[in-house]
Amino acid sequence: MNILVAIFGEGRDLDALQMAARTVVVFFAALVFIRISGRRSFGQRSPFDYVVAILLGATLSRVIVGASPAIPTLVASLVMVLIHRALAWACIHSPRLESLVVGVEREIFKDGRFNENQMSAALITRTDVFETARQELHTLDLDDVHSAILERNGQVSLVRKKTERKQDS
Repeated sequence: MNILVAIFGEGRDLDALQMAARTVVVFFAALVFIRISGRRSFGQRSPFDYVVAILLGATLSRVIVGASPAIPTLVASLVMVLIHRALAWACIHSPRLESLVVGVEREIFKDGRFNENQMSAALITRTDVFETARQELHTLDLDDVHSAILERNGQVSLVRKKTERKQDS
């Protein structure tokens, strides 16, 4: 127990290294929590990006209002940004890590059929897909849609069916 107090400190009297250690733990905990909550919670960006945005805002606000000492809090913020950059670099070099951290796209509709397993896993409904069809294609049905894909950023992309062109003779 004493080693945890030495590493993470306790109360408000934290040094820069203790705040940095806490930052590492909180960064990964927030990433896990946001991945668990799913893409629908956050929309346009990946959970990976939201971790930095949320934690950086929360951390730096403590400096602004004087709730935490400035230098250790700024060090913690820097550690957070460096973790984000290091993980982004690692994701570029490891597709498996990228799918774990950022997620993968899900095909939720194809050839006139909804994939209920993928929709359930992503917490998305048929109504969400129809809403996208209304917004993007200005139609009430999916007759012209080949497939619908839930992208990693939480948006639904619609792929139209290919139409055969008649050649003029």
